[in-house]
Formats: sequence, structure tokens, C-alpha cells
Amino acid sequence: MITGLAHIGIAVKNLEEAVAIYEGALGLQVEKTRVLEERKLRIAFILAGDTRIELLEPTDTEGPVAKFIEKRGEGVHHLAFTVSNIQAALQEMKDKGIAVVDEKPRLGAEGYKTAFLHPKSLKNVLVEFCEG
Repeated sequence: MITGLAHIGIAVKNLEEAVAIYEGALGLQVEKTRVLEERKLRIAFILAGDTRIELLEPTDTEGPVAKFIEKRGEGVHHLAFTVSNIQAALQEMKDKGIAVVDEKPRLGAEGYKTAFLHPKSLKNVLVEFCEG
């Protein structure tokens, strides 16, 4: 079912400051940035070997990432795993008693199908499936 780690999502208050740290201190490079108005986010994608880091800055205090930062502070927001068949992966999770946030996949920041699993079912870790 899971074929790899797609990315690690990190919630940040200020995208430019976070990018400066990842580029300056760690020597990584931003691959691209995007604004997702519907999700109230600005995102920077950073390639780290075969894995991406997705820096997530809220653009509105009412968005889910803003609420995450308010409650838990900046830091790891989610782990995203690649799956070959997202609909089958979601059904398998439901069959195993794992709560899902998304009953149906939605379009992700990079144009592929994504869906989230509820963190309460996974020891308070938000997990995203990405069909790839």
C-alpha cells in the first residue's frame, strides 16, 4: 500500500524566515513556492535527497495550519506517504478502524490526489496519502 515517503509538512509562522534557515543553515534549496488561496496557505517545497520538505505558512488566522500553530506551535504538521491507489488505501484504513479526514481524495498542492487520516487514530500524527 505505502510505496514511500512523499514529504514532511512543517507549519511555520513566517515562510521567508523558515526558508532562510533551511537554505542558510542546512544548505537546501527551495524548489518552488505556491499560494493555495482555498487552503489559506503559502507553501515552499524544499528537496532533501529523495524526500521533500513542505513548509506551510498560514495566510489567514482561521485556516487549519494557523489553528495548528496557535494550539501546538511551529513544527512538524504531517507526514505524507505515497500510495499507488489512494481510494483503496483509504478503504483499507477504514477497514482497520483508522478514522479518515477525507472520505474522498482532493487535489493536492502539486496536482496529485491526496487525503488525510485523522491524527487521533495515529497517536496524534496527521498522515497524508498522496497517489503517485
